[in-house]
Amino acid sequence: MHIQILTMSFSLPGCRSLKEKRQRMGGIHERYGRQPAVAVCESGDRERLDASEWSFVVVGNSAQEVESLCSEIEERVQRTVDARVMAAVRDRL
Repeated sequence: MHIQILTMSFSLPGCRSLKEKRQRMGGIHERYGRQPAVAVCESGDRERLDASEWSFVVVGNSAQEVESLCSEIEERVQRTVDARVMAAVRDRL
């Protein structure tokens, strides 16, 4: 079994409320948390309105499978979230 953690940091310029922050982040938890091989949570910058950090724990039978799923998540999040991706870091466990 292979495990990788993908941590993505976002900037939300001009965000003025927690409600707006939730709307702009576009339901990341609902979208990716339903996949059986992925656990997702807001892991940082919870109190800030202009920033957010999300971590995805991805599990698979092969390193290639995990790497592919992390790449897919990263690409889809960049396309669907109304925020700037400031960093995307992957850590293998």
